[in-house]
Amino acid sequence: MANWFAENLDEEAVWSDLREGPSADEVAARLGSAPQAFLADTVDVQALAGDVFDDVRVAASAAERIKVRGTPQSCLGAALGLWLFASQELVGPLSVPLQDGYAARAVLALALRLAPLVEPSRWLIDSERRDEAARTFLLWNGLLPRGEDHVQARSIYEMRDSVRRQGALAQALADHAHRMEVQRRLAEAKAEEAAARYSHE
Repeated sequence: MANWFAENLDEEAVWSDLREGPSADEVAARLGSAPQAFLADTVDVQALAGDVFDDVRVAASAAERIKVRGTPQSCLGAALGLWLFASQELVGPLSVPLQDGYAARAVLALALRLAPLVEPSRWLIDSERRDEAARTFLLWNGLLPRGEDHVQARSIYEMRDSVRRQGALAQALADHAHRMEVQRRLAEAKAEEAAARYSHE
């Protein structure tokens, strides 16, 4: 989880800025259809990200961090996230397109947040873990599962979330959320102070 926390991503900010996406079931079904090429131990996530996103630098940079800092499970988690993006062209579009602008964040969440706790191979055989992976992916891609409001989506996500189900990790997550809140408040206070100073000049 240290690699995930190093990304310094703010879950509360993500929850506050979601738009409607495909359903969790639709994404889970697509995840379960990943071809062997994306599941191979030899998959190079950096090269795969370049192929999927035509060398979009942000996704390639995230894939490089996963390759350098991650485990084999992290790389497989990233490959499955990349499959979800690639499948829109290879299999057919999802009911609501995924957001390429948040691709790096979504792939990082699967690779560095979920894969270290739940082996990605389990996402393919265990429906509850596949639902967790789909919901994790949707959240960090900035999408609310179709047919669910924020309260319902968050409740199901938190019930499935492996981090919250493991006590020590849950505490680390809470500490990280607290640090992000303190940073946000400090930034707001600095902005207000700067605005006050500017208005007096």
